[in-house]
Amino acid sequence: MNIEKKCLENGWEQYTLINDKEMRVSLLTIGATITEIVVPDTNGKLENVVLSYKDHNDYILNKYYFGSIIGPVAGRVANSTCTINNKTYKFQANEGNHLLHSGNLGLHSVVWHAEPFQKDDCVGVTFTHTLNNKLFPGIADIHVTYTLTNEQKLRIHYYATSSDNTFLTLTNHTYFNLSGNIKDTVHNHYVQMNSDYFLQLDQQLIPTGNKIDVTNSTFDFRHMRKLKDGFITTDEQHKIASGGYDHYFLFNQESGGTVIVREEMSGRQLTITTNQPGLTMYSANTLNNNAQLLEGKTKRYAGICFETQAPPASLVHPYLPSIYLDKNDVYEKETTFSFQLIK
Repeated sequence: MNIEKKCLENGWEQYTLINDKEMRVSLLTIGATITEIVVPDTNGKLENVVLSYKDHNDYILNKYYFGSIIGPVAGRVANSTCTINNKTYKFQANEGNHLLHSGNLGLHSVVWHAEPFQKDDCVGVTFTHTLNNKLFPGIADIHVTYTLTNEQKLRIHYYATSSDNTFLTLTNHTYFNLSGNIKDTVHNHYVQMNSDYFLQLDQQLIPTGNKIDVTNSTFDFRHMRKLKDGFITTDEQHKIASGGYDHYFLFNQESGGTVIVREEMSGRQLTITTNQPGLTMYSANTLNNNAQLLEGKTKRYAGICFETQAPPASLVHPYLPSIYLDKNDVYEKETTFSFQLIK
């Protein structure tokens, strides 16, 4: 196992984690961002299975949040307003009247401190950042650790504490495309997840608080379903999401958070496990062709995001999994991406 470090012209650092089976994961200090995950197909061909910019400088703005850590509040905050400790915090809206992925204050736009490590059975990098922003309550110390193993697993461990009661829900915003080097869209990717309910969206992509039963719908992924089912339907929820998925799915508590993704032409399979209560699945419905990626231009449905997290909709609908963090508590979450070949 090995770690390669590269210092970039703009002062950032790039770390590449390499295991004994030639799986490779590249990370940038800006946004603690995943820029490449290289894994083999059934013929042993190594290809990149995530979307990433060709020019590293595009991560300064990172309009589409490619591969970055999102927080302190991932997702959409209705009317850009949160209330805690009897105090209301108003943020600068960046999507209509609402706050998406914490806007300009987001963790995707900061340069993190990086500490690489290497052990007998794994390699990794721990990224740390102290969030000291008057617009968010408390001073939060955040640690995000990426660990690569010889079992073809990439584990993301999130750890945070705060000096005051605050709200915190972190995720990683990687777009996966298992066809390799973006040879195809994700139309024919199969997805399975243990979720009986998703959150209904209003016309502005804000959850209404209604939990919708997935039965007999294109949101039912309890058995393998092609993503394209949600791209070609006339269902109103898909229309609202620009012809795809941008919805929060609640995991069934008794079976935990597990998602399986398959792409048959390459033979690749991705298994996602997490201790988060659910995820937002976003199918790149609004990507256009205005950005240059490693393997070509961005395009609609070029990738699929699995944003494991608690929902910020709980700020308005308290019966949903909470994103509040007490100053005496520890935020500790984990998501693992395991790569296999279809048997």
